[in-house]
Amino acid sequence: MTPNHHPDASTLLAFSAGALPEAFAAVVAAHLDVCDECRGQLALADRIGGHLLVQQEGAPLPDDARERLRARVLAEGAPAPRPVPHPVAATAADDALPRTLQPYFGRRYSDLRWRMIGPGIHYVRADRVDDGHLMLLRTAPGRSVPMHTHGGSELTLILRGAYRDAIGHFAPGDVADLDSDVEHQPVTVPGVPCICVAATDAPLRFSGWMARMLQPLFKL
Repeated sequence: MTPNHHPDASTLLAFSAGALPEAFAAVVAAHLDVCDECRGQLALADRIGGHLLVQQEGAPLPDDARERLRARVLAEGAPAPRPVPHPVAATAADDALPRTLQPYFGRRYSDLRWRMIGPGIHYVRADRVDDGHLMLLRTAPGRSVPMHTHGGSELTLILRGAYRDAIGHFAPGDVADLDSDVEHQPVTVPGVPCICVAATDAPLRFSGWMARMLQPLFKL
C-alpha cells in the first residue's frame, strides 16, 4: 500500500511535538503504520525538534513531550524497525481493526455496535477519548455523505473501501486533513463499504436541512 494523500506537514509536526489532541494523534498513528513517506518526515521532524529542545526552551508542551522527543533523538542511530503488516492493508475477510485503534474501538470489526445515522451510513463513537472526538464511519457502496463543511478541523483515514469527492480519490491508507475552508460530499465507490476513522474538534456544518435537524441527535 502506498498512500497518495497524507496529513499536512503541520499535523505531523504537532504529532512529533506531542501537541496533537488524542483523537487526531490516534488517526495519525494509524496512518504512520502504513506510510513510509510520513514515517520519514516524522523522523526528520523528531530530529529537528529534539535539537531545538537541546539548544533552547521552546513553547509550552505537554508534560512528557520533551522526554519523548529526546528519547527519539537518542534512538535515531538505531536501525529503523521493519513495519509489521497491518490490518489497514488487509483484505475484507480480515476481522482485526488496526492495532493503534483497538484501545478505542476493540479488536474486531465483527464486535462493533454500529448505529445508523442515515440510509447506508453507520457509525461507532469512541468514548475513551480525552481530547477531541473519534469515530468510525461505515458507508455502503455508492452512497454519499451529506454535503458539509467543518466547524474546526477533521482528520480522516480510510481503512477499507474508497470514496471520491471534490478533492480527489481516497483509498485505504489515505488521509483527508481538512479545515473549515473545505466543503465536500464524499461519495463511496462501488464494491465494498467504505470504513473510515475520523477525528474532529468541532461539530460538522451540514448544508442540507435534514442533516442539520438530525445532527444534535447523533452529536456529529
